[in-house]
Amino acid sequence: MASPPLAVPHAEAVPVLDLLTVPQVMARLQLGRSAVYDLLRTGQLASITLGRARRIPAHALTDFIHARLEQEAAA
Repeated sequence: MASPPLAVPHAEAVPVLDLLTVPQVMARLQLGRSAVYDLLRTGQLASITLGRARRIPAHALTDFIHARLEQEAAA
């Protein structure tokens, strides 16, 4: 007798966390490698380290852009 199929959660129920590489962030911000690493080093742009690889959550990039826009508007 076959067992019933396992329930698979809907893709909408599980949030997907997009992780970007440094070159992807460089392309999106149109900045050089050193500038992106400076943002990471100073904590202006959040990241995680997986082994030796540095990854930037997509929401962290969005948060960084919004924060910079607010700074520019307040100046």
